[in-house]
Amino acid sequence: MGSLRVQKQRVGQAHQSALMTHTLSEAFPDTVADAAAVGFILARLPRTRAPILWVQDRLSRKEAGRPCLAGVGTSRPIIMVDLSRAVDVLWAMEDGLRCRALGAVIGEIWGDPPALDFTATKRLALRSEAADVPCWLIRRAASPDLSAARDRWRIASLPSAPHPHDAGSPGAPRWSVNLFRSRRSKPGQWVASYDRAADRLDLAAAVCDGTLEAGDGTAGQRAAG
Repeated sequence: MGSLRVQKQRVGQAHQSALMTHTLSEAFPDTVADAAAVGFILARLPRTRAPILWVQDRLSRKEAGRPCLAGVGTSRPIIMVDLSRAVDVLWAMEDGLRCRALGAVIGEIWGDPPALDFTATKRLALRSEAADVPCWLIRRAASPDLSAARDRWRIASLPSAPHPHDAGSPGAPRWSVNLFRSRRSKPGQWVASYDRAADRLDLAAAVCDGTLEAGDGTAGQRAAG
């Protein structure tokens, strides 16, 4: 206890759902302004040049801001759509999933609006699976109520990994990820890190007491998100 398991695995090996048909997944950030979910989602997307459709409702845009995509390993086109109501976000996401030319559809909805019910998530899941286009729903200030999402994650920022050449600089971004509900894989908790050079997301088993191994970069802590 008190140290991270040194062996790391690629997401495609550690999390079997990455090998399955793309579908709807939900991400619940630890705090409303935490950008960890954005980084984690982008690191998991298929490596294609296809554009991403990104839809935000008014409160998500106001409270969390627009996603900052610099340095997250993606240079493909991002189609940003700003809408006011959750029902409009859901409609735009479902409509986008009809387009197989997209690389992913990402939506951000604040809280627990009535429009975001089991039926709405079921429609997104079925559309995503039919088109084989990954669909992610970022749920800020929300409760994990009934949903048809196949995978449901809680995600929080962690101090970055040690920089290999400069102890005073941040290294690879890291996140605490908890797959608390899944219809396809065994739930679990991991520390996720993104290797920019290899463009790869690694998972390491989380420790039981929540501590990190010595030399974890806390001397120059910067939130990874």
